[in-house]
Amino acid sequence: MHQPGLVRLTGLVLALVLVLPAARAGWVALLSGVFLLEFLGHGRPAALSMLTVTPARRPFLAPGTSADLYVHAGLGAGVPLVLVHGFSPGGKDDPRVREAAALLARTGFDVAVPTIPGLTHGQLGWEDVEPVIATIAAHAASTIVVGVSVGAGPALLAAADPRVRERVSAVLTLGGYASASEVVRFWLTGAYEYEGIRGRVDHDPEVVRMFVRANADRLDASSHRTLGAADRESAARFLAAPPPDLQRYLDSLSPLRVAREIRARLVLVHGRADRAVPYTESLRLAAARPERTTLVLVGVVEHVGGGGTSSGWQGASDFLALWRVMYALRATPP
Repeated sequence: MHQPGLVRLTGLVLALVLVLPAARAGWVALLSGVFLLEFLGHGRPAALSMLTVTPARRPFLAPGTSADLYVHAGLGAGVPLVLVHGFSPGGKDDPRVREAAALLARTGFDVAVPTIPGLTHGQLGWEDVEPVIATIAAHAASTIVVGVSVGAGPALLAAADPRVRERVSAVLTLGGYASASEVVRFWLTGAYEYEGIRGRVDHDPEVVRMFVRANADRLDASSHRTLGAADRESAARFLAAPPPDLQRYLDSLSPLRVAREIRARLVLVHGRADRAVPYTESLRLAAARPERTTLVLVGVVEHVGGGGTSSGWQGASDFLALWRVMYALRATPP
């Protein structure tokens, strides 16, 4: 090749080396933003869906676990991600879970979604951590784990498990909890408190009774009668000194217990006005493991989706904080 041609070709290669990473970063930034628009707006506007190809959904092979994989349809391999749902009667087949998984896949993730059996009927047990561990272990590469609402418990407990913790690069929780005892206290009494921050939420007594019925096998007859009455004062006295078996059960499901055993970076996102799990739970977890932990409190999220009250500059600031979270997860290799 003549020298001038070689010089031109070298210049073109150098230009591509410089431009392509910038173009990729811009595309990731755009997808992160339109993901938030569609997620927070419950599908309106469907900006991400219009810009991207529908991901393929297929069974994901994880021993002893029913799971699906949503495969990113864009250029290049997707970033491995495990999505752990919250209370969802349909598990991985719940329409809300499928919609969230598809949106994440459109953003550039390969999303594996296991069914968490206990969370399909309002219960949670240590055995519900195993599907998450199995799904993480079935990935060939390091994985991001996302835990939604009460699903943050199995997500964080799995991330601390010695069998797979070195395979988890990051854990993102949305409306998650730190202490099972504290979150049950909140559900049954409406009261929350942490480091001088306290408040109370009025819960529908029938919702309280439904929760107690769903967990009847964890309670003796006397405890079931006490909590089933949906009386705040009686529930508060009971939870101040619960039976030893119940306390051990709640401790076993508390990410607070294993927070320092998690090797991955943590990103804790919580709505300031969350009425399902108080934001003090994310404060509690961040204090227990502050290293490599990012706490994001926002008003544009109520519990696990849009519906918050932030507007104006505060709303813009909240959106920017969430965009940074999404961009960092998508742009940083696991």
